[in-house]
Amino acid sequence: MDRFRMIFQYFQSNSESVMNGICGLLTLASIKMYTCIEFSCPCLPQYNMAYGLGIMFVPPIALFLCGLILNRQSLVMLEEWSRPQGRRKKDLAAIRYLCSSIMQRAMVAPAAWIIVTLLDGKCLICAFSSSMDPEKFVDFASASPVQVQQLLAKVPCKDEEFMRNNTSRKAVSRYLRCWSQALGWSILLILIIAAFLARWLRPCFNQAALLQAHHWSNYIDIEQKIFEETCCEHSRLFAHKCILHFFESMRQEIKLHSFSLPREGEGAEGEEDLLRGITDQDQVNKLLKMWYYEKPPLNVSKATQRHPLGRERSPLDTGLCWGSGGCSKHWHWATGRTH
Repeated sequence: MDRFRMIFQYFQSNSESVMNGICGLLTLASIKMYTCIEFSCPCLPQYNMAYGLGIMFVPPIALFLCGLILNRQSLVMLEEWSRPQGRRKKDLAAIRYLCSSIMQRAMVAPAAWIIVTLLDGKCLICAFSSSMDPEKFVDFASASPVQVQQLLAKVPCKDEEFMRNNTSRKAVSRYLRCWSQALGWSILLILIIAAFLARWLRPCFNQAALLQAHHWSNYIDIEQKIFEETCCEHSRLFAHKCILHFFESMRQEIKLHSFSLPREGEGAEGEEDLLRGITDQDQVNKLLKMWYYEKPPLNVSKATQRHPLGRERSPLDTGLCWGSGGCSKHWHWATGRTH
């Protein structure tokens, strides 16, 4: 049980692992969806192409958008791109790295859908059966142009008695299925070769710049997480104090019946200290606005500076550990103290 808990905590703390898991689940879901869908071509000249191409390309667009929505890093990248310059310059290399990572993961499920549909061949047969040259097939060569269009449009329909044993229908179906499967295998081979080249040629490029982009893209994600966690902690304590003041007349009764409230003399002074300096809505709003418009620079050389109240404090007062997500001590944004 402890091993499963450790695995769960690892995936919960590692954004890349979570995104890879979501990418894999979307890919499996896309393949399962295609196998569960009952493909039914309309067998009408004016609708076949729209239906076949729609089944082939509309679901991949939806899967691509789902990949962007479920990827937390897409929101982080957009926030980093659109934020004001402030006291910290934007790292365009890290933003490009995030964008590349997001797009690669979001494209996996749509590519899997398109490859599966091509290997199956039904969509391509439905879409392009009406576009075949009737002169190449014996049963269609002697028919009038209108009849030819109707017969070619009914190639995907195996249920009709006339088309069931028609040799030309089978020939058109085999021809288009062969082209569809050849295209599907070609796309799959191209993707595999591209992944192989990207993997093996990667060390040939500037590895230092790649490491920097990877590091700071991870830092942006970790910083956002820690800031949100610190905001939640302060919000909980702030709400706790507001409720206690509101129910001042019932305070003793609340302490007796609520397990979540601190007992007399245990933790009450700590909460007062944690809220020191940020005790009203205007101060909280001002702090959040300063964080958005004037993010502090990434520089820990000024880790110790005088606080306006006279005590030592650190830029980590915002609850963040600059340059690392795993500090043994964290400065609280309200107190300027480690905990």
